[in-house]
Amino acid sequence: MLIAGFPAGAWGTNCYVVATGQGAECIVVDPGMDAAAGVEQVVRENMLKPVAVLLTHGHIDHMFSVLPVCGTHDATAWIHPDDRHLLADPMAGVSPETARMLLGGAHEFAEPDDVAELKDGQSLELAGLDFTVDHTPGHTRGSVTFTTPYDGPEEVPAVLFSGDVLFAGSIGRTDLPGGDHPAMLHTLATKILPMRDEIVVLPGHGGQTTIGREKATNPYLQDLEIPKI
Repeated sequence: MLIAGFPAGAWGTNCYVVATGQGAECIVVDPGMDAAAGVEQVVRENMLKPVAVLLTHGHIDHMFSVLPVCGTHDATAWIHPDDRHLLADPMAGVSPETARMLLGGAHEFAEPDDVAELKDGQSLELAGLDFTVDHTPGHTRGSVTFTTPYDGPEEVPAVLFSGDVLFAGSIGRTDLPGGDHPAMLHTLATKILPMRDEIVVLPGHGGQTTIGREKATNPYLQDLEIPKI
Protein backbone atom coordinates (compact mmCIF):
# COMPACT_ATOMS: atom_id res chain seq x y z
CA MET A 1 0.00 0.00 0.00
CA LEU A 2 1.16 3.51 -0.85
CA ILE A 3 0.27 6.17 1.73
CA ALA A 4 1.53 9.71 1.24
CA GLY A 5 0.61 12.15 4.00
CA PHE A 6 1.35 15.82 4.50
CA PRO A 7 0.15 18.62 6.81
CA ALA A 8 -1.85 21.28 4.98
CA GLY A 9 -2.83 24.84 5.77
CA ALA A 10 -2.65 27.00 8.86
CA TRP A 11 -4.25 24.27 10.98
CA GLY A 12 -1.67 21.66 9.93
CA THR A 13 -4.36 19.16 9.01
CA ASN A 14 -2.99 15.87 7.77
CA CYS A 15 -4.13 14.99 4.25
CA TYR A 16 -3.48 11.46 3.02
CA VAL A 17 -3.34 10.01 -0.49
CA VAL A 18 -3.77 6.24 -0.47
CA ALA A 19 -3.34 3.72 -3.30
CA THR A 20 -2.39 0.09 -3.89
CA GLY A 21 0.80 1.35 -5.56
CA GLN A 22 2.13 3.67 -8.23
CA GLY A 23 0.14 4.05 -11.42
CA ALA A 24 -3.13 3.08 -9.73
CA GLU A 25 -6.39 4.69 -8.71
CA CYS A 26 -6.26 6.36 -5.30
CA ILE A 27 -8.38 7.91 -2.58
CA VAL A 28 -7.76 11.18 -0.75
CA VAL A 29 -8.48 11.51 2.96
CA ASP A 30 -9.31 14.95 4.40
CA PRO A 31 -8.11 17.51 1.84
CA GLY A 32 -8.01 20.56 4.08
CA MET A 33 -6.93 24.15 3.54
CA ASP A 34 -4.28 24.51 0.82
CA ALA A 35 -4.23 20.71 0.32
CA ALA A 36 -5.08 20.70 -3.39
CA ALA A 37 -1.52 21.52 -4.51
CA GLY A 38 -0.06 18.79 -2.30
CA VAL A 39 -2.56 16.26 -3.62
CA GLU A 40 -1.67 17.15 -7.20
CA GLN A 41 2.03 16.76 -6.47
CA VAL A 42 1.56 13.28 -4.98
CA VAL A 43 -0.76 12.28 -7.83
CA ARG A 44 1.67 13.49 -10.47
CA GLU A 45 4.78 11.94 -8.91
CA ASN A 46 3.10 8.56 -8.49
CA MET A 47 0.95 8.58 -11.64
CA LEU A 48 -2.25 8.18 -9.62
CA LYS A 49 -5.91 8.79 -10.41
CA PRO A 50 -8.11 10.00 -7.49
CA VAL A 51 -11.54 8.40 -7.59
CA ALA A 52 -12.85 9.28 -4.13
CA VAL A 53 -12.38 11.70 -1.25
CA LEU A 54 -13.03 10.31 2.24
CA LEU A 55 -13.90 12.86 4.92
CA THR A 56 -13.47 11.89 8.57
CA HIS A 57 -15.77 14.78 9.48
CA GLY A 58 -17.07 18.06 8.15
CA HIS A 59 -14.89 20.64 9.91
CA ILE A 60 -13.51 23.21 7.52
CA ASP A 61 -9.87 22.33 8.21
CA HIS A 62 -10.55 18.83 6.87
CA MET A 63 -12.78 19.60 3.87
CA PHE A 64 -11.65 23.05 2.70
CA SER A 65 -10.30 21.66 -0.59
CA VAL A 66 -12.86 18.91 -1.21
CA LEU A 67 -14.56 20.87 -4.00
CA PRO A 68 -11.44 21.50 -6.13
CA VAL A 69 -10.05 18.00 -5.58
CA CYS A 70 -13.34 16.32 -6.48
CA GLY A 71 -13.94 18.70 -9.37
CA THR A 72 -10.50 18.26 -10.90
CA HIS A 73 -10.67 14.47 -10.84
CA ASP A 74 -14.43 13.81 -11.09
CA ALA A 75 -14.19 12.05 -7.73
CA THR A 76 -16.93 11.15 -5.26
CA ALA A 77 -16.93 12.77 -1.80
CA TRP A 78 -17.87 10.43 1.03
CA ILE A 79 -19.16 11.91 4.32
CA HIS A 80 -21.46 10.88 7.16
CA PRO A 81 -24.97 12.33 6.79
CA ASP A 82 -24.79 14.05 10.18
CA ASP A 83 -21.94 16.25 8.87
CA ARG A 84 -23.06 16.60 5.26
CA HIS A 85 -24.57 20.05 5.85
CA LEU A 86 -21.08 21.35 6.67
CA LEU A 87 -19.95 20.88 3.07
CA ALA A 88 -22.07 23.85 2.03
CA ASP A 89 -22.07 25.66 5.39
CA PRO A 90 -18.77 24.92 7.14
CA MET A 91 -19.14 27.96 9.40
CA ALA A 92 -21.84 26.02 11.28
CA GLY A 93 -19.13 23.77 12.68
CA VAL A 94 -16.54 26.27 13.92
CA SER A 95 -16.20 28.84 16.66
CA PRO A 96 -17.42 32.43 16.09
CA GLU A 97 -13.81 33.62 16.15
CA THR A 98 -12.80 31.22 13.37
CA ALA A 99 -15.90 32.13 11.37
CA ARG A 100 -15.09 35.85 11.62
CA MET A 101 -11.50 35.22 10.53
CA LEU A 102 -12.52 33.19 7.49
CA LEU A 103 -15.40 35.43 6.50
CA GLY A 104 -12.85 38.18 6.00
CA GLY A 105 -11.83 36.38 2.78
CA ALA A 106 -13.72 35.52 -0.38
CA HIS A 107 -14.51 31.88 0.30
CA GLU A 108 -17.48 30.08 -1.22
CA PHE A 109 -18.47 26.54 -0.32
CA ALA A 110 -20.78 24.03 -1.94
CA GLU A 111 -21.22 20.30 -2.20
CA PRO A 112 -19.23 18.51 -4.89
CA ASP A 113 -21.27 17.18 -7.79
CA ASP A 114 -21.14 13.62 -6.44
CA VAL A 115 -21.62 13.05 -2.69
CA ALA A 116 -22.15 9.65 -1.07
CA GLU A 117 -23.11 9.08 2.55
CA LEU A 118 -21.27 6.84 4.99
CA LYS A 119 -22.83 4.63 7.64
CA ASP A 120 -21.58 2.78 10.69
CA GLY A 121 -20.06 -0.61 9.97
CA GLN A 122 -19.99 -0.03 6.23
CA SER A 123 -17.41 -1.81 4.10
CA LEU A 124 -15.99 0.42 1.38
CA GLU A 125 -14.18 -0.92 -1.67
CA LEU A 126 -12.56 1.96 -3.52
CA ALA A 127 -9.50 2.12 -5.80
CA GLY A 128 -8.70 -1.52 -5.03
CA LEU A 129 -8.64 -0.74 -1.30
CA ASP A 130 -10.90 -1.95 1.50
CA PHE A 131 -11.97 0.17 4.47
CA THR A 132 -14.29 -0.37 7.39
CA VAL A 133 -16.25 2.72 8.40
CA ASP A 134 -17.00 3.37 12.07
CA HIS A 135 -19.30 6.17 13.16
CA THR A 136 -17.38 7.85 15.99
CA PRO A 137 -19.35 10.89 17.21
CA GLY A 138 -18.06 13.27 19.85
CA HIS A 139 -15.80 15.68 18.00
CA THR A 140 -18.67 16.22 15.57
CA ARG A 141 -21.97 14.39 15.20
CA GLY A 142 -20.84 12.83 11.93
CA SER A 143 -17.24 11.93 12.75
CA VAL A 144 -16.07 8.62 11.32
CA THR A 145 -12.89 6.59 11.16
CA PHE A 146 -11.60 4.40 8.33
CA THR A 147 -9.72 1.17 9.05
CA THR A 148 -7.92 -1.07 6.58
CA PRO A 149 -8.31 -4.87 6.94
CA TYR A 150 -6.39 -6.90 9.53
CA ASP A 151 -5.59 -9.76 7.17
CA GLY A 152 -2.48 -9.75 5.00
CA PRO A 153 1.26 -10.06 5.57
CA GLU A 154 2.32 -9.49 9.17
CA GLU A 155 4.73 -6.78 8.05
CA VAL A 156 1.80 -4.74 6.69
CA PRO A 157 -0.22 -3.66 9.76
CA ALA A 158 -3.78 -2.40 9.62
CA VAL A 159 -4.13 1.37 9.47
CA LEU A 160 -6.68 3.59 11.19
CA PHE A 161 -7.40 7.01 9.70
CA SER A 162 -8.69 8.52 12.92
CA GLY A 163 -9.45 12.10 11.91
CA ASP A 164 -9.89 14.17 15.06
CA VAL A 165 -11.14 11.32 17.23
CA LEU A 166 -7.70 10.15 18.41
CA PHE A 167 -4.28 11.82 18.34
CA ALA A 168 -0.90 10.79 19.69
CA GLY A 169 -1.37 11.54 23.38
CA SER A 170 -4.69 13.31 23.05
CA ILE A 171 -8.20 13.34 21.58
CA GLY A 172 -10.27 15.81 19.58
CA ARG A 173 -11.93 18.76 21.26
CA THR A 174 -15.64 18.60 22.00
CA ASP A 175 -16.45 22.26 22.69
CA LEU A 176 -17.27 23.29 19.10
CA PRO A 177 -20.78 23.21 17.60
CA GLY A 178 -21.81 19.56 17.26
CA GLY A 179 -19.29 18.42 19.85
CA ASP A 180 -20.42 16.13 22.67
CA HIS A 181 -17.98 15.02 25.37
CA PRO A 182 -20.03 12.08 26.74
CA ALA A 183 -20.44 10.87 23.15
CA MET A 184 -16.67 11.15 22.66
CA LEU A 185 -16.01 9.07 25.77
CA HIS A 186 -18.50 6.49 24.54
CA THR A 187 -16.76 6.41 21.15
CA LEU A 188 -13.35 5.92 22.77
CA ALA A 189 -14.62 3.15 25.02
CA THR A 190 -16.63 1.24 22.44
CA LYS A 191 -14.78 1.90 19.18
CA ILE A 192 -11.13 2.68 19.98
CA LEU A 193 -10.30 0.58 23.06
CA PRO A 194 -11.41 -2.73 21.48
CA MET A 195 -9.04 -2.23 18.53
CA ARG A 196 -5.91 -4.35 18.16
CA ASP A 197 -2.73 -2.88 19.64
CA GLU A 198 -0.70 -3.16 16.43
CA ILE A 199 -3.00 -0.94 14.37
CA VAL A 200 -1.14 2.13 13.10
CA VAL A 201 -3.03 5.36 13.77
CA LEU A 202 -2.79 8.13 11.17
CA PRO A 203 -4.52 11.07 12.85
CA GLY A 204 -5.94 14.31 11.53
CA HIS A 205 -3.20 16.33 13.23
CA GLY A 206 0.28 15.50 14.49
CA GLY A 207 2.38 12.39 14.12
CA GLN A 208 1.39 8.77 13.76
CA THR A 209 1.04 6.40 16.67
CA THR A 210 -0.42 2.95 17.42
CA ILE A 211 -3.49 1.80 19.28
CA GLY A 212 -1.29 -0.06 21.77
CA ARG A 213 0.79 3.03 22.51
CA GLU A 214 -2.32 5.11 23.09
CA LYS A 215 -3.88 2.52 25.37
CA ALA A 216 -0.71 2.57 27.44
CA THR A 217 0.03 6.31 27.51
CA ASN A 218 -2.91 8.44 26.39
CA PRO A 219 -4.41 10.01 29.53
CA TYR A 220 -7.87 10.13 27.93
CA LEU A 221 -7.90 6.35 27.56
CA GLN A 222 -6.74 5.55 31.08
CA ASP A 223 -9.36 3.84 33.28
CA LEU A 224 -12.00 4.66 30.70
CA GLU A 225 -15.47 3.33 31.38
CA ILE A 226 -18.43 3.40 29.06
CA PRO A 227 -20.50 6.46 30.11
CA LYS A 228 -24.25 6.68 30.00
CA ILE A 229 -25.51 8.93 27.22
